[in-house]
Amino acid sequence: MKRLLLAILLGLSSLSYAVDYSNQKEGVWVAKDFQFHTGESFKELNIGYITLGNPNNPAILILHGTAGSAKGMLNKDFGEELFQAGQVLDANKYFIIIPDAIGVGKSTKPSNGLRTQFPQYNYDDMVQAQYRLVSEGLGIQHLKLVLGNSMGGMQTWLWGIEHPKYMDYLAPMASTPSAMSGRNWMMRRFISEAVRRDPDWNNGNYQTQPKSAQFVSVFYGAATAGGNKRLQFLAPNSEKADAIINERLSAPFTMDANDFLYQWESSRDFNPGERVAQIRAKVLVINAADDERNPPELGIMEKQLKKIKSAELFLIPSSDQTSGHSTTGQARWWKDRLKQFLETH
Repeated sequence: MKRLLLAILLGLSSLSYAVDYSNQKEGVWVAKDFQFHTGESFKELNIGYITLGNPNNPAILILHGTAGSAKGMLNKDFGEELFQAGQVLDANKYFIIIPDAIGVGKSTKPSNGLRTQFPQYNYDDMVQAQYRLVSEGLGIQHLKLVLGNSMGGMQTWLWGIEHPKYMDYLAPMASTPSAMSGRNWMMRRFISEAVRRDPDWNNGNYQTQPKSAQFVSVFYGAATAGGNKRLQFLAPNSEKADAIINERLSAPFTMDANDFLYQWESSRDFNPGERVAQIRAKVLVINAADDERNPPELGIMEKQLKKIKSAELFLIPSSDQTSGHSTTGQARWWKDRLKQFLETH
């Protein structure tokens, strides 16, 4: 009995540390007659979402990365640094909207039953679903800010292009407004090939989850995120490097393989190109100097930003404390710059 009481007390103690965001709500909105870019359509498409704050306050849209979720954006390094009282995106002052992308979370996804018969959706489809949720489902007619990280950053560019008068500010992070190409796409292709060539995948009709999905997820993460200086700091020898990889390979991997595959393949045709000139919102690009997927030395960003009426780049310097493509997932590196941007533009 004493052990049981101790366990209960410890459980209650851990719950007391949970972050209490202002007026946090979760829901699922159903988009009727949703048409994908492929021409296929669903009578009903579920779109999961989380909101924080009062809907009468200025609205802000937050977009997560590939294979992430709305709930993941409330974590210690991101949500706790942004949405708590006194922070730059204080949920007491703003109405925060965080959708689940098509294919993850509470949104409709291949694992709901269609498996590989599910439409091969892309980022334009995701943005359409987000727009319908915000405008039809939540009745928001204007956004103060759209902010997204990684895949969410790429979708932020599309929001500015496809709905140029709908928001005041854009903050695309860990992204480049150009065609999916180079090492970024080549590495994503390995994800696709690793799963599709796995006999256990069985054309998407597996009985148990193919192990290739977890393996390639760990491989891709090590190859395209972490930062050279940070990884060298954490793993100065092969023994420590092995320990990191062993830990990642043994960690729980709960995502369905088809859902995982569809999420990564959805980036294939991303290409804002010359359309960035259609953007009318004020833009603050937030990237990391050591981002492996969006290397600044390519010079693409500078050329694209010249086509936008009001745009500037904040490049987080590389160090042994930054983590490459994952750096922008830690709001401490850029939240003060965002605050300054919103206050002075």
